[in-house]
Amino acid sequence: MTKYILVSGGVSSRFRPVASSTGLLLKTAGLKVTAIKIDPYMNIDAGTMRPTEHGEVYVLNDGGEVDLDLGNYERYLDVTLSRDNNITTGKIYREVIEKERRGEYLGKTVQIVPHVTNAIQDWIERVSKIPVDASGEEPDICIVELGGTVGDIESAPFVEAMRQFQFRVGHENFALVHVSLVPDMHGEQKTKPTQTTVHALRGLGLLPDLIACRLLGPKSLERATKDKISMFCHVSSEQVIGVHDVSSVYHVPLLLQAQGIVEYLRKRLNLASLNISQEMVSKGLSLEARWKGMTKGQERLFDDVKIVLVGKYTDLKDSYMSVIKALEHSAFRVRRKLVIQWVESSDLESATQESDPAKYHDAWRAVVGAGGILVPGGFGQRGTEGMILAIKWAREQKIPFLGICLGFQMAVLEWARSVLGVQDATSTEFNPDTAHPFVIFMPEISRTHMGGTMRLGLRPTVFQPSANVGDSASPSPATNGAIPDSPVAANGTTASTATWSKARKLYGNADKMWERHRHRYEVNPEEVARLEASGLIFVGKDERGERMQILELKDHPFFIGLQPHPELCSRPLNPSPPFLGFIAAACGQSSGQGGLSVLEEQLEEQMKNFKPPHPEESMVSEETLRARTNEHPVSNRVGTMTGWGTPVAD
Repeated sequence: MTKYILVSGGVSSRFRPVASSTGLLLKTAGLKVTAIKIDPYMNIDAGTMRPTEHGEVYVLNDGGEVDLDLGNYERYLDVTLSRDNNITTGKIYREVIEKERRGEYLGKTVQIVPHVTNAIQDWIERVSKIPVDASGEEPDICIVELGGTVGDIESAPFVEAMRQFQFRVGHENFALVHVSLVPDMHGEQKTKPTQTTVHALRGLGLLPDLIACRLLGPKSLERATKDKISMFCHVSSEQVIGVHDVSSVYHVPLLLQAQGIVEYLRKRLNLASLNISQEMVSKGLSLEARWKGMTKGQERLFDDVKIVLVGKYTDLKDSYMSVIKALEHSAFRVRRKLVIQWVESSDLESATQESDPAKYHDAWRAVVGAGGILVPGGFGQRGTEGMILAIKWAREQKIPFLGICLGFQMAVLEWARSVLGVQDATSTEFNPDTAHPFVIFMPEISRTHMGGTMRLGLRPTVFQPSANVGDSASPSPATNGAIPDSPVAANGTTASTATWSKARKLYGNADKMWERHRHRYEVNPEEVARLEASGLIFVGKDERGERMQILELKDHPFFIGLQPHPELCSRPLNPSPPFLGFIAAACGQSSGQGGLSVLEEQLEEQMKNFKPPHPEESMVSEETLRARTNEHPVSNRVGTMTGWGTPVAD
């Protein structure tokens, strides 16, 4: 029987570290853990929300556009989740209404109770059984995070569903962790907000088994405060734990472990009744040792690595949550303190120089002093000229550069303008009628529906066997735009990506790699020949050789752009390869082990030991993956690639 741990919030809704840290600790005990996030908003998914509204849109292998908390679970638990692991009010109501339209309720009046609450419970029970890790077995524990705060109108059906659910699965299989804020007012820790939210929770029929008290600041939960919460919230003192600010979020699991959360849950849920194999116990112990080694190593770092992130949504750092985490994971690996400087891309543009000179000069001062420049994804034209200027600086000044999605496309436009001399080269996203479209709208994407209609989910990238460096000859039509297997460069030699491509080496020198996509626009295949002839090499393409997915400059310390989003698959103990290479290059020429530079050291390590974070069954062909998403393929994109077809409305 699966055990369920519900994590709810009171006073404050930001409690993702408690849920994910609890799951991680249970994994160290040898248990198989999955997670479900409940978001009470009416949206079907997070795909149509702007990043400054709700943080980043996290994309899963199956193309699901979900809440960023799912990324937190995948990173901490090292699991692969599906779109069904994110429940929204919109999804539940859609399912109930579709059943009503099909007559499945046999003419009854459809109501919140029991029809909506039953749909929620059925969904949780079904998804909790789906294997999510390499074992391929049903999870032992399901962490269910109820977003928002107790008492919200939109949360009411979910709270009632969970009240019923505790009786459906039984007391021994259901525990509730309630996270509440304990504010510090002039040195006094106030318990009244926690008392009030627990009182409201109990009135709704849910009794907390653990109360996690969030404290803003380094001061830990005082014994007197714990005893007071125990007395007025009808729990024992051992059921009250404190979560104060620590030097890194990766220390939170150790903080909870020190307060006996695993021991309590072991008794409360009778975890001894679960059949845990010795292999899983050993894996759990190994995970615990590696996690502790990573967190302890953080405390002994002296050298730093400075990264400038040039983005469009820097007002809300959660807009780039996965990017930040991928940078952190990579910095851990190379034993450096990560220092991120945030630059709003529009601040680099001439308009800002006129309207706010101080802001303009501050932005450029950060870019000029960067150890590495990162341009992440985004949508829309605002700020893109500033991105292009930052990319131009990185390219010309030999500063390590990493471009993701929109950053990849802007690198293509910068090259077309600066190297090819096409001054008005642009994207049809910005100017649909441009005479020089170097980035175009994908042919199969819907122009009328926004949600779930992009190129989404895990897709393969084929590393080209060789790169036609310096050869001005165009590829023959027979190659369909792909680089021939054995091109001859201008100097008469063959330049193999296996020998020079840093991107390929970071992925273990493999022939293929898989990353998650989320985009509507792509590099125009009709411009690829002259881009590559001038030295901008697309070392990675899709399986048909039609879509450009990785670009790289050969004679540059580190200049790589990717159309997919590799940050989405980064793990604390298995960093994203492009981010790892970028951070290593940004360390400069400082030596790693054996006299090698940090980048050379990591390239060697990756070629020996890199393992993709994806399940084996998900690393399949494009055609198989396409069938699992909402992508609409067109059949006339062949030959010289002049036939683009008509966009299909969803």
